Amino acid sequence: MTTKIGINGFGRIGRLSLRRIYDIKDNSLEIVAINDLTSPAMLAHLLKYDTAHGQFNHEVAATENAIVIDGKKIPVYAEKSASDIPWVKNNGVELVLECTGFYTSTEKSSSHLKAGVKKVLISAPAGDMKTIVYNVNDDTLNADDQIISAGSCTTNCLAPLAKAINDEFQIKAGTMTTLHAYTSSQMLQDSPDRQGDVRNARAASANIIPHSTGASKAIGLVIPELQGKLTGIALRVPVITGSITELAVTLAKNVTVNEFNAAIKKHTINNASFGCNEDKIVSSDIIGTEFGSVFDPTITQIATGTDYSQVIKAYAWYDNESGFVAQMIRTLQKIAKLG
Repeated sequence: MTTKIGINGFGRIGRLSLRRIYDIKDNSLEIVAINDLTSPAMLAHLLKYDTAHGQFNHEVAATENAIVIDGKKIPVYAEKSASDIPWVKNNGVELVLECTGFYTSTEKSSSHLKAGVKKVLISAPAGDMKTIVYNVNDDTLNADDQIISAGSCTTNCLAPLAKAINDEFQIKAGTMTTLHAYTSSQMLQDSPDRQGDVRNARAASANIIPHSTGASKAIGLVIPELQGKLTGIALRVPVITGSITELAVTLAKNVTVNEFNAAIKKHTINNASFGCNEDKIVSSDIIGTEFGSVFDPTITQIATGTDYSQVIKAYAWYDNESGFVAQMIRTLQKIAKLG
């Protein structure tokens, strides 16, 4: 049985989501409509050519009101309000991928339900709904869930690592830092920020810019036993994609680096969401990964104090675009199968 998908917001995540659905060749998912405020011609060009991820290996064209992929027309709407998109009336959409970054609450995203859609999967953190990181807590999904958050790219990196550490050693407390690629919300050149954030107003390609991250808080929505135990910050760095998360924790018992690495690596075996790489890679090597998180045991650090207390630093790489999208589409597939 085929689930008809609509994509609201055809930016970085929306376009990569379409690419991912085409790449995995899952005939049970069909993209039948797109909503974005940009012209179909511009959207088609940006879908076909991508600076970070290369050319889309399909025939892409545009008409006045559609994108055409391998000869199939996908209608493109330009409605500002989600409740005005004719998802169901014109296209029979059952499930919306909400990728605008604006409909990030139950109240806001319910606009899609008012338009007749059955379910919504949001590509952003949303604190008032179920948050799913695939292969961490997707077993909590059920057929009655209507609005679900896929969390953030950083949550999808942090959660598999934190779960593995907590399952093996029990985390007492911790702090995370993500060195994160810059995003489209930042400035290309120094320029006033609409929200009045003076740091966000600085040139993204020439600075390391401290930024908030909700991942350490969202972890409690995904792994309840870690609620309130972690805090964190993002440092936006001048790379187009490819990021790394550092998780510093205190544990219930002391370990060696070898013991720690061996225990965490067990969780990456046959795990499509959580990988391991010991090749001493750099950020560009992670671009295009289908893992949400890739543990790097070569840079694990453990400091032991004179009182024998320990701080452990563990690291995981992630492509904050393709890795996150792969995770979100896995969740989408499961939602579709649940019906």
